[in-house]
Amino acid sequence: MSFFIEIKNLSVGFNDVDVLKNINLTIDEGETIGILGRSGAGKSILMHVLRGVEEFEKISGQVLYHFALCSECGYVEPPRKIGDPCPKCNAILSEKTVDFVTLPIHDPIRKAISRRLAIMLQRTFALYGDDRVIVNVMNSLTEIGEKGPTAIHKAADLLDQVNLSHRMMHIARELSGGEKQRVVLARQLVKDPMMLLADEPTGTLDPKTAELVHKSIKNAVNNYQMSLVITSHWPQVIEELSDKAIWIDEGEIVDEGDPKTVCANFMKQVTAVKKTDVEVGEPIVKVDKLRMNYFSLDRGVVNAVDNIKFDVKEGEIFGLIGVSGAGKTTTSKIITGVLAPTDGDVDVRIGDEWIDMTIKGPHGKGRASKYIGVLYQEYSLYPHRNIIDNLTEAIGLELPHELGERKAISTLITAGFSDKKARTILTKMPDELSEGERHRVAMAQVLMKEPRILVFDEPTGTMDPVTKMEVTKSILHAREALGETFIIVSHDMDFVGEICDRAALMRMGKIVDIGETSRVLAELTKDERVEGAEGISKEL
Repeated sequence: MSFFIEIKNLSVGFNDVDVLKNINLTIDEGETIGILGRSGAGKSILMHVLRGVEEFEKISGQVLYHFALCSECGYVEPPRKIGDPCPKCNAILSEKTVDFVTLPIHDPIRKAISRRLAIMLQRTFALYGDDRVIVNVMNSLTEIGEKGPTAIHKAADLLDQVNLSHRMMHIARELSGGEKQRVVLARQLVKDPMMLLADEPTGTLDPKTAELVHKSIKNAVNNYQMSLVITSHWPQVIEELSDKAIWIDEGEIVDEGDPKTVCANFMKQVTAVKKTDVEVGEPIVKVDKLRMNYFSLDRGVVNAVDNIKFDVKEGEIFGLIGVSGAGKTTTSKIITGVLAPTDGDVDVRIGDEWIDMTIKGPHGKGRASKYIGVLYQEYSLYPHRNIIDNLTEAIGLELPHELGERKAISTLITAGFSDKKARTILTKMPDELSEGERHRVAMAQVLMKEPRILVFDEPTGTMDPVTKMEVTKSILHAREALGETFIIVSHDMDFVGEICDRAALMRMGKIVDIGETSRVLAELTKDERVEGAEGISKEL
C-alpha cells in the first residue's frame, strides 16, 4: 500500500465564514476513510475539494496528490504503478506530486486525475431516466471512446460487479433508490477509478437496501484496489466500511483513529428523546380498500398499493413504514390528494365534515388538500429569499410585517428553535443554515399555513444522529403545542420507534401488520431473524 494523498492545514471559507479549518489528513492507497459529522460540519466541502473540479475563492493549505504519470501521453495511475509501462502508450510511468490548492482548475494533469476519481452523491442519481440500465452504462463507455460489441460486454460485466444483471433491461426511472445507486456505481467504475468519493450514498435508503449498496461499494474497492472516502450519518456504516474514521465538527477534525472508537465518541452527543403520553381523538383519516395500479413496459401491471385499510386518529403520530418500494409514499400522496387512486376510498375529517379525497377540487387535488401540510423528502426552500420571506411572502401569506415576523418566530419555536435562534436566522439565507436547520425551517413553512394534518415523507432521510434527534424533538414539540395529526413515512425504524404512536408495516403494496409501534417493530425484528436463519439454513 503506497502513500496517495496528503492534506496539510487545509482551510476553505465562504462569505467570511471558514467551513474547513486547518484540516490535516493522509489517505493511503487502497485505504478507506470514513467521515462523520453533523449536517453543515464541512464533510461535503472536503469531498468537493478532493474531487478537484471546482474553484474555491478562499482556500489555503495543501492537497497533495502523489501518483504515477506518463510524460508522453499524460495518463495517470496510482502510486503503485510507478516504474510500470503506461497502459496507453507503453512509456515508463514516473513519480509525480501536484497540489490541488494551487494547480489551475484547467490544468491537464488536474483534469487527468479528476477523470480517475469516481463520485457518488446523496439525493442525486445522475441517470438517463428513460433509457435502459445497460444503455446508461454504455453511455459512460461511449464518453471515453468505447463503442460497439466491446462496450456492450464491458457494460454487462460492470452490472455483474454491482449485482444488477437482473435489472439490465429495465428502464432506469423505474428502479428503486438502491438499484439506481448501483447503476451510478457501475457508470463510475467505467473510469477504472483510483479513488471513490461517496458522499452519503445510502442516506435516503432503508437499511436492507443500503446494505446491498455497501456490499457493491466494498466489492468495487477490493476489485479496483482503490481508495475510498465515504461520509455517512449512520455510524455503523463508518464502522463497517472504514479502515480509519475522522469526526469533523464545525469545520475541524475533533477525533481521528479507530472507527469503532470514533463512532462511539460521536454518539455520546445523542441523548434519548422522551415521548410524552398524548390523548388522541377519533379518526380523522379513513382509508378503505385502497388500490393504486400502474402499467410498466418492463413489468406489466404493478400493484403499488394493494387493497389496504387503516385509519389515523386526531392528534396521533402515525407511521407508514417499510423498505423502499413498499408503497408508502404512493399511499401518502393519495391521502394528500396529489394522486388519484385506481380504486378505494380516502376520507378526511375537517371539523365535523368528512371529505372524499378521491373527488377532485378546483385545483385538481383532493378537496381537503389545503388543510393538509406536506413535507417531502426532497423539500426545498427558496434559495434567493431570506428565512422570513420563505415563511411568509414566498408561500403566499400576505401579512403585515410585524405580524408576519411574530408568527414566523412563534412557528420556528414550535419547529424546535430557541427564541434567540429563531430571531437570529430570520434575515439569513437558506445556504447559511445547516441541513438540520433548513429542514426545521421547511417544517415551519408547512406549519405557517396552519394545517390540520401533516404528512412527512422520510423526514430524517439524510440526517446525522444528532440532527435527527433535534428533528424528533421538534415534531414531538409541534404535536404537543398544536395538537396536530402527523403521518410519518419512513424506513428509519429507530426514528419511528421514538416518535410514532402506531405504525402500519407495508410490503409490496400491502399492509402486513398494524398496531402499537413497539409491537409492530418487535414483530418485524422477529421476522428478520427468521428470514436470516432460513437464509443460513439454505446456504448450509
